[in-house]
Amino acid sequence: MSEPVKRKWAVDLTPLKKYPDFRSLWSSGLISYMGSMVTYVALPFQIKVLTNSYLAVGAIGATELIPLIIFGLYGGVLADRVDRKKMIITTEFLLMVMVISLIINSRLAHPHLIWIYIVAGSFAALDGLQRPSADAILPRLVGHADLPAASALMSLRWQTGVIIGPSIAGILLASAGISAAYLVDVASFVISLIFLARVKSVKPLSKNEAPTFHSLIEGIKYATSRKDLLGTYLVDLAAMFFAMPNALFPFWADQLHARWALGLFYASGTIGSIIVTLTSGWIKNYPHHGRAVMLAALGWGIAITLSGSTKSLILTILFLIIAGASDMVSALFRGAIWNQSIPDHLRGRLAGIELLSYSVGPLGGQMRAGGVAAWTNLRTSVVSGGLLCIGFVSFAASALPDFRKYDARTNKFAVEQRKIRQSAENSTENFD
Repeated sequence: MSEPVKRKWAVDLTPLKKYPDFRSLWSSGLISYMGSMVTYVALPFQIKVLTNSYLAVGAIGATELIPLIIFGLYGGVLADRVDRKKMIITTEFLLMVMVISLIINSRLAHPHLIWIYIVAGSFAALDGLQRPSADAILPRLVGHADLPAASALMSLRWQTGVIIGPSIAGILLASAGISAAYLVDVASFVISLIFLARVKSVKPLSKNEAPTFHSLIEGIKYATSRKDLLGTYLVDLAAMFFAMPNALFPFWADQLHARWALGLFYASGTIGSIIVTLTSGWIKNYPHHGRAVMLAALGWGIAITLSGSTKSLILTILFLIIAGASDMVSALFRGAIWNQSIPDHLRGRLAGIELLSYSVGPLGGQMRAGGVAAWTNLRTSVVSGGLLCIGFVSFAASALPDFRKYDARTNKFAVEQRKIRQSAENSTENFD
């Protein structure tokens, strides 16, 4: 492959080379997320050991949903009112404390099941507080033009954690036990905090007002007043709610007489997303972000429909990989719209809304998939979900032309923020 072609398609590493603060934030998140994925696997494993109950294991999700919604929205409000670096460090430290409590609980002669659920809910609450600040801090650490590349690198960080973390967890749980798995997560938090300490403070640019319900409503009003933003939320929610088939994977593998391939079902989406991320260099040169989100969401729906329409294991996994790739294209362009067009004084609150759009949808989608499969059958659940996704995305794109026609070069909000950030970057360069 020639050098120009490599530069066009390969993931752009410029933000890691160019911005030391972003490099520290990225490294912190990489280590922390790998450790958190170890605990993500260890928690349900420990509940299974204690209860041997499918219902008890599944109840973890129920304990996480409400705290995530409440604290996700409040975390968005706080992200616009406090130093975003301090918010990330504080929540990271508290997450570490909760994992330490899991170690203590696991060492008891009779570990307390209720404490595991309390910690799971606390994880969701702290994650809801942290993620809006973690998302909103990005435009303050990276130049405007490099934001799409930075978003791709953040996705690569997540994908690496999803692959490596559970692998480490499996080895630890099989060889060293539950306490050792939690201990590895604590060690990852320590390293993460060291990296975070090197990131500069990111204080609010506007007047520091008290985080109130009124300020939350202000953010919601802004989000709904901009039809281009509203389109990104609705399309993502629809894609995940109607066509998220993960809850069906164990049954799907059985129907295809391939229990051995269950891991492939779970890994397929990540495989697709990694392929897109590693070849994401072209994204920074494609300005039609709204069209890209729309087409990617349609691609997700089509791929899910096709995956449920075939009885071939190879084709099923292939379509699920394509679905994962489509979802990542949508995520990267949605992130570019959010990061490049939302004013900094609203960025935290909008990040809280974004958190709900990409977290609540999958949770609801898995309930929908399981319910429809129980009422009809697995194939009907998957195919109908894919078709509903296609229909809703088509309707949303038709009803929201501002979303469909969003162009990073001409969108008035993107143009305004580009001017503001370029002016700030020039002032910083002149000062230096």
